[in-house]
Amino acid sequence: MPAIILPPRCDRAAAEALLPDLVAASRGGRVEIDASKAEQVGQAMLQLLVSARVSASSCAISASPALAEAARMAGLSEALFGELPA
Repeated sequence: MPAIILPPRCDRAAAEALLPDLVAASRGGRVEIDASKAEQVGQAMLQLLVSARVSASSCAISASPALAEAARMAGLSEALFGELPA
């Protein structure tokens, strides 16, 4: 499966636009999210990414520095980038 690529501006509108793709991808098992170009990350996108990590059987996120910092500030680094329980 090709990676789902996040836009530079990851706001609520971007999260709403990506939701159908993430739902469909999570049904297929492994989800790969390329967030390497994300420059601005809002709470709605963080919530969507946490949901994707929990819902998919396997989800890998390639984070940009902006996403990593937003996750750290929100206390979500482990939820987004840590090991998922089996």
